[in-house]
Amino acid sequence: MIERHITFNVHADKTAAFEQFIAREYRPAMAKSPGFVKVELLREAECPTRYQMVFRFEDAESAAGWRTSEVHQALQPALKVLHEGMEIQGYEVIG
Repeated sequence: MIERHITFNVHADKTAAFEQFIAREYRPAMAKSPGFVKVELLREAECPTRYQMVFRFEDAESAAGWRTSEVHQALQPALKVLHEGMEIQGYEVIG
């Protein structure tokens, strides 16, 4: 199982739009992807413009399939205008 953590630095005036985009557009699209397990969005308690998206796929191939899919690529322009940058960390789930 593969888990990825993506930290987003969201524009201060776009936090509500970011949360809505993830809930209404991104999450439903990701959930239809083969090998999808789950996705969660977390907001940092002490820095309300920093978010952590945590998602799991059954394997690396499924995660790569989502990342390179036409659906994922089509969502990127709308997502990019909502944040200043992001950091991605991948993990292999071992237990």
